[in-house]
Order: sequence, then structure tokens, then C-alpha cells
Amino acid sequence: MDTPAPRTIRIHPADNVAVVVNQGGLPPGTQLADGPVLVHAVPQGHKVALTDLPAGSEVRRYNVVIGHTAVDIPAGGWVNEQRLVMPAAVSLQGLPAPTPPADLPPLDGYTFEGYRNADGSVGTRNLLAITTTVQCVAGVLDVAVERIKAELLPLYPNVDGVVGLEHTYGCGVAIDAPDAIIPIRTLRNIASNPNFGGEVMVLSLGCEKLQPERLLPPGAIPISDQRGSELDVVVLQDEAHVGFMSMIDSILRQARVHLERLNRRQRETCPASDLVVGVQCGGSDAFSGVTANPAVGHATDLLVRAGATVMFSENTEVRDAVDQLTRRAATQDVADTIVRELGWYDAYLARGQADRSANTTPGNKKGGLSNIVEKAMGSIVKSGNGPIHGVIAPGEKVTQKGLVFAATPASDFICGTLQLAAGMNLHIFTTGRGTPYGLAECPVIKVATRDDLARRWHDLMDLNAGQIASGDATIESVGQELFELMLAVASGQRTWAERWKLHNALVLFNPAPIT
Repeated sequence: MDTPAPRTIRIHPADNVAVVVNQGGLPPGTQLADGPVLVHAVPQGHKVALTDLPAGSEVRRYNVVIGHTAVDIPAGGWVNEQRLVMPAAVSLQGLPAPTPPADLPPLDGYTFEGYRNADGSVGTRNLLAITTTVQCVAGVLDVAVERIKAELLPLYPNVDGVVGLEHTYGCGVAIDAPDAIIPIRTLRNIASNPNFGGEVMVLSLGCEKLQPERLLPPGAIPISDQRGSELDVVVLQDEAHVGFMSMIDSILRQARVHLERLNRRQRETCPASDLVVGVQCGGSDAFSGVTANPAVGHATDLLVRAGATVMFSENTEVRDAVDQLTRRAATQDVADTIVRELGWYDAYLARGQADRSANTTPGNKKGGLSNIVEKAMGSIVKSGNGPIHGVIAPGEKVTQKGLVFAATPASDFICGTLQLAAGMNLHIFTTGRGTPYGLAECPVIKVATRDDLARRWHDLMDLNAGQIASGDATIESVGQELFELMLAVASGQRTWAERWKLHNALVLFNPAPIT
């Protein structure tokens, strides 16, 4: 078998480093095409110096300074986190004024088969969701959900499943603190996610701080059909409940009412503009910004052209690209809101005596990402090339079309939870190191950054963007393939996470005190 030729990727002509593509890396003495001979062994995904870099030199990737050399690094040397000093964060003062690119040309004719809701939103799945007010009821809900799945769901073939919206909030918290609005509105808005069909069922303990009427006050969310505004609440401390089974029976009795209505729903042809897509990356590596994220960016542009809503997020993973964001903002108000949200998050991290550098993980670094600056440059490309039309704060619901910055923490589970609250009906998740992440509330399409990950995790990854690095495909072709896969999954095609029932817990962002 022939040994593959040495292969590296240089993102921009001004870059003075390139990333090693070959699986297993390259040994010292390797002659790079149009480049130096390797002085060190360089692992896959890691950077090699293309010129001599004396101590203190700028290191450029994406034509951005991702650090300065801490030691002399010769041409052909290995550039890694130990040999770099990370630059200071870009100031939030004096940022570029908006000079947004022109709106992308419309893209017509693309549809999917979705579930139209009374409020005009569209679901990609038909799920019964049971909202909870407090963690105390989680164990009871688990038992009830298992019985609903076993005894009731077979009777309602048009219902895709039942989801218990369990979380760790609701009591033992400073419920009146200003920042408490974030977890409360997150739970409130998740309850009206398009995939739940306007059916609102609540499970309460009875004595918790987050009472049902505080979580879901009258008019807070639309109720399906003509059933008024009264909430359907099962309260476990109700005196009518004598014994554990009476609680479970009450939940099942109410669930049957909602299942009857959900079962009458049918998929119908909907324009692609009804998609609300959240894009995210996790377990990232140096290929994330070379293969999967650029392909997602191309698909993002296609979705926006088709009139859809696309949310990109992860505050710490865009913070070092804030100048790019304000420049792409559609208006000065959008630019100012981006700065305000990122400034708020800077202050939040500072209260915890942390900064954006706390983001990168051991896996990120093993995969070739030297610091958060480099990671951010690869993360931001998921947003594509169009103007940024809006910004939403954590827990808020998106209300507009186009490209939107949803200001969330970068944590996979918290970001996904907040994008659900924003109204996401389809989730795109890229990974280089690998993660089995999934959501019960929404289909998650997983995109691998490397051929080897796609090969080894063949029944966990839905799409292989690694073929871009190997030269077997282009960013545009993989982006188009992802766009078409989105329409198929939105129409009911199951993802690998759905087939295996891999579902991560909802994790609320709660910056308020816990008592």
C-alpha cells in the first residue's frame, strides 16, 4: 500500500503556519510540498511553521494573529500551545462600524414536510412535552414517561414520542434576583418549541418557588385550538393524590388528552423558510475551521437565501472575532447589541475569576487548537458570509428571519438548551474529537471534521466533512449535501442520535445565586 503524500492546509496566503492533514501526523525529515522539511514530528491537526519564527513573532492562521511565539521556532517546527503566548482579547471599544455584505440572493423552490402549528411555526417532529417547574418531580416524571411510552404511544401512531422537560431549577434559588429571568424565560420558551405542537402540560410539586403561574403566566405562550388560556397542571402535593400510583395515573390521564390532539396532526409541505436552525460545534479540533464549520457556513448561506432563520452562538467562541461581527451587522443597533451581550458575558466570567481562555479543553488542544483565539476563528465560519440580522439574549425567543446571533455560553448542553428556547426545530452539530451528543426535543445532525472520525464513528456521524481535507470534496459540495440532508431530516428522516435514542439532559444557564 502506498504511503500517502504529505499534506498540509494553509487557510490564507498570509498565514505563516499550516495544519498537517495526514492521519497519524508526519515524522521529522518529511519534505512538505512547496514548504520546509519538518524539524519535529507534527501530529495530525497541529501546526507547522512555514518560515523561521523567532521568539516574539506573530503566528498567523486565518490571516489573524492567534499568538506570539514564546521561543524560537524554526521553519518546519511544531507550533503548539506551549510555544505560544495568547494575545489579549479584542477591546469592545472602537470596533468597526457596520459595513454589512449585501443580502444574499433569494433561493426559491425548497420545501420540507413539517407540522404546521396554530401560531404559524412549524415542527419537524410531533412530540408530547411535559414541562416541569422544579427538579423535585423529575423521578416521578421518569416513571410516568416510561409508562406513557409503553402503554399510550402505541395507540397514537402519529406522535413521535414523549419528552420530559426535566431540569435542575425551580427551588433553592434566588428566584427574584435580576438574572433569574434567564432560566425562567428559557423554560417558558422551551415549552412552546414548535416541535411540541402547542400542547402545554405541566408537572408541579406544589411548594416550589417557581410556581406554574409564574413560569407560564396567562398569555405567555399560545395554547393550541380553542381551549382558552388555562394551564393543564398536575400538582403532586394535591390532596387528591393518595399514593404514588395516583400521581402517575393523573399524569397519564392528562397525557392522553394531549396525545389525542397531537395524533390528529399530519405533515404538510412547508417552505424551507419555516426552518429555525441552530448551529453549534463541540469536541472541536483544528479541522473544525477547515472542513465541517465552513461547510455549515455554506449551508447557512443557503438557508438564509431560502428565507429560513439560522442561529449561531457560543459567546467565548466568537469573542475574538467581535470585530468581524460588528462589521457584518445589518444595522448599528445590531452591532451595539452584539457588543452589549459580549460585554455582559465578559463581566459574568470576571465575577467567576475566569476569562475566555477557560473555554478550550484538553481534547481541543490534542486536536491541534492552541488557544481560544484560534478556536474562535474556526468557529465563526459556521455563520456563513451574509449580514447578521439580529441578536437575542439567553433564553429569548427568536422572532425574525435570517442570520441571528443567539448569545449563549459555549457549553454544548447549555447552548443547545438555549437554542431550543429560541425556537430551534433543527440542530446542526459539528465535531472533530467526537461526541455522541443528541437532544430528545429536536433532531441533531452530526457532522464529522475528519475522515478517520467518520470511519470509526460511522453509526454516530450523519455527514463526513473530512473529505474536504482529503481533497475528495469541496466546501460547497459538502455544504449543499448538508442543506439537502437538513430538508430530509426536517421531513422525518431520522438521525443517528435519534436511531440510538442518544439524548443529553437540558442544562439551564443560571447566573443568579443559589440559596
